[in-house]
Formats: sequence, C-alpha cells, structure tokens
Amino acid sequence: MDTALAPPDAPPRRHPSPRLWRPRRVVVTPAALDHAHGRAMVARIEAQGLPVERLAANRLALPRQPDARRAYAEAKATLAITVAPPTKLRLQPIPPSADWRFDLAEGCPAHCQYCYLAGSLSGPPVTRAYANLDAILGNLDAYLGQGTITSASAARAAEGTTFEASCYTDPLGIEHLTGSLAAAVERFGAWDAPVQLRFTTKFAAVAPLLGLRHGRRTRIRFSVNARGAARYEGGTDSLDARLGALRAVALAGYPVGLTVAPILPIPDWEEGYASLIRDAADALSGVPDLDLTAELITHRFTPGSKEVLQGWYPGSDLPLEEADRVRKMTKFGSVKYVLPKPQMDAMRTAITGHLACILPAARVLYWT
Repeated sequence: MDTALAPPDAPPRRHPSPRLWRPRRVVVTPAALDHAHGRAMVARIEAQGLPVERLAANRLALPRQPDARRAYAEAKATLAITVAPPTKLRLQPIPPSADWRFDLAEGCPAHCQYCYLAGSLSGPPVTRAYANLDAILGNLDAYLGQGTITSASAARAAEGTTFEASCYTDPLGIEHLTGSLAAAVERFGAWDAPVQLRFTTKFAAVAPLLGLRHGRRTRIRFSVNARGAARYEGGTDSLDARLGALRAVALAGYPVGLTVAPILPIPDWEEGYASLIRDAADALSGVPDLDLTAELITHRFTPGSKEVLQGWYPGSDLPLEEADRVRKMTKFGSVKYVLPKPQMDAMRTAITGHLACILPAARVLYWT
C-alpha cells in the first residue's frame, strides 16, 4: 500500500507473500530448445534450483498410474516446456471477454474444485509453457482491427482490438518460471495501435510487472470470490494477497478488473459478495486515475466437467446437483447446467447493486 495515500495514523496494510509454484517435475522437448525463449525458460528455471529434464523426443509421456488420483497429482505437479502447435496460431473469438484469445501456455498449477479447464482440455492436466513466443506474439498483428466481440460493442469499442491471454492458463501463476507474460505486456506496450491485452489471475506475484512499460494497454483482472468459497480454490493466493496485488498494479498505472467467478449459491451469499466488494473498494481506495471493470460469471458445469472434477476432488462439497440447476444447450450443441432463473436474477440484482453502491468506479462489462 502507498502509505502516502493513507491517513497519517493508519498502519501500512500487510498482505501475505505471493505463492510461487515449484513444480516437482520440469521437462523440455528438443523442439522447444530450438527457440530462444525455450532456452531462456530453462535457464530461468534452473537458476531457481529446479532440475530440468531434457526429453529425447517431442512427445510428452507421463508414467502410467493405475490410480486416477495419483495420475492427476503427478500431472498437476509437472511443467512441460514445449512448442505451441500450428492450431494455436489460428485465433478464435472468446465472447464475452475479448475479440481473440491467444495462448502463452496451457494448463494451470492451481487446484480449483470448480475448474472449467476440467471440461475443456483433454488428457492429463500437465501445464505446458510454449517456447515459440516470438511466433505467438508476432501472429497477433494479423488480427488487428478484425474483432467482432468487444470491437463490435458500442460500450467497449474504445478498448481497441482485445486479446485474452488467460483462457486456458493462469499466466501470472507461472510467470516466475516462464517470463512470457512480461514479454507480452511489453509487446502490447510498444504496439502503437488501439489494442488491449487482457488476462485474469488468482495469483499475486505481480512484482515483475510493476516496472514494465505497459502503455496502459494491458488490463490485469483478478479472479475473486466471496470468502465462503475459499475452500474451493486450492493452490491459489489468498483473497487478501490478490487484493493487495490489485492495488499494486493499479498504482503502477495498469487498467485493472475484478472477475467475480464463479458466483456460487453459498450460504449467506448476498453478504458474502457484498463483503467481497467492500474489501475490493478498500484495496483500491485513493488510487489515482483508476480504470476498473467488473466481469460477473455465475457457476455452471457440464456432465463431462462434473465427472472429471468429482474424480479429481472426490471429497468436495461443491454444488453439482443437476436437480438444483436448469439444463441448457450451448451454441455447440452440448449440455450445461446453470443456476435457475429466479436465483440468477436475485444474485444479479444484489451483486450489481452492491457494486453500484460500494464500488461505483467499476464498469460492469457483462453478467453471464
């Protein structure tokens, strides 16, 4: 906290130290070592005292485990440095967040019991960091001015062409190992065009980003939830640490955001989310030139994600009862279960109302 912004007699606010993931196994493919960024990641990781196993082939293979829980644990503890396949360079829209999504990595070291990646990614949940960073970032120019999501919105067109970097990973959660996120921030900061880099995170190790020349072209959003949902967010930084990081990057001039997700029907949910908004308002108090957004995402699940999540977290009490939800079809023809409309409407009215009253600086981008 900038103590110059606090009352003279107020003690400085202290936040927990950020959590830094230390994978138990790090592997690198031969193809990744052909790229300067791949070699830089290896050097960075080895400098932190972590051994890097150089694979003989480009195929990733984990030892077979008869126990699914052990297979999950080993995969989640593994970082693979590899090369993004050509399909990753064909960008797709990512409504309602951004015009385009691009991937610096795939997979996440956190253990969130509601993780939507459980139904989105196939195979063991290894975190893969991509070595061909120059190609990934250089590919973005072709998509400038081509957006149809935020660029087509009268309310959001001023953001320019938007690029989401946290669809399939939490890039800040692995930044101390990869350096990829800082490179992307600097790339957008130097990009003389109407563009915005966007990412959301449940981690707090923002120190490497604070001194970058970001040009206010990167919006850093923190994924936050009511404190009653903290038990579902294993392996992440605490809410207090995230809010401290939110303040730090806002003071460094970044546009910032709150991604309130997933909004859950926990006991006393209205007070829980009101308290969350009050805590965020306190964290941002006195920040000059604050540019703040809010994205509000309710909990939903698919039959496939439920099966995977219950295999990963068999003791979880996360509400996954189909009888308590409404069955809907996605635009891709698959099934999802969402909150019933009366409950959804009540939550939307309450949470957006609390934002308007407690944190009026926050522009709500969407409710979904």
